Amino acid sequence: MAGKRGSLGSFLLRVGGYALLALGGILTVAPFYFMFVFATHQRSEIFGFPPPLWFGEHFLTNYQILIDKIPFWRAYWNNFYLAFMTTVTSLFFCSLAGFGFAMYQFRWREQLFAVVMATLLIPAILNLIPFYLLIFQIGWINTPKALWVPAMAGALGIFMMRQYIISAIPKELIDAARIDGCSEFQIYWRIVLPLIRPALGTLGLITFIGSWNRFADVNVIMRTQETKTIPVVLRTLQGATDVEWGAIMAGTALMVAPLLLVFAIAARQLMEGLTSGAVKN
Repeated sequence: MAGKRGSLGSFLLRVGGYALLALGGILTVAPFYFMFVFATHQRSEIFGFPPPLWFGEHFLTNYQILIDKIPFWRAYWNNFYLAFMTTVTSLFFCSLAGFGFAMYQFRWREQLFAVVMATLLIPAILNLIPFYLLIFQIGWINTPKALWVPAMAGALGIFMMRQYIISAIPKELIDAARIDGCSEFQIYWRIVLPLIRPALGTLGLITFIGSWNRFADVNVIMRTQETKTIPVVLRTLQGATDVEWGAIMAGTALMVAPLLLVFAIAARQLMEGLTSGAVKN
């Protein structure tokens, strides 16, 4: 009898756990679902009661309003360029710096790493005015490099790479590569990078999404509509009295779609890196 009660309790516990997971999944997916649904409805339908629960027929109308009022596809290219350059350079320089902090002994190493980590304690909004003044002094106002060059070696990325390299790569492997005649850069490029693919995938995903959604610094540094990114130009559709919510939802849906694709690609890369477990030549 006690065994049956125990099995029943275990069954109910599993059912409760699955129910909580299902509820969490619904709450996570719901904003994305309604964003795509609202992108296909007019403004009057979006604020109707009850709100629309299924896709409508006005996506092309919303899209036409979008491209008529803002340079949407120019901003889309600016978004992609900024996110791509930031991600690629960040993966290279952060992994290189993390490799140096993890595998090399040099004077003031711990103190320098502490200074790097201390920058994480400063809220980004407090850096906005000094950042603007610096960019203004070097003449980079209204240029894309003002946004991706300073982001090439972020403290969070360096920390992630250092910790993963310390835990995943034994120093004996590095010493063996040196004995075989590999240069230091060859060790980094041919041995370290293939072994830290899961960490690179995670950092790449975080960096790409963060760069894709940047707003405050883009709004301050970029002066013209031709150089702004999607979050900033979409904000211009929100007037004091007239707000084209259908067009905003359409633009937001088109903006979010690449993020979902990047997430799917990065997740697959993470699984491949975690299950490979082999040292590549």
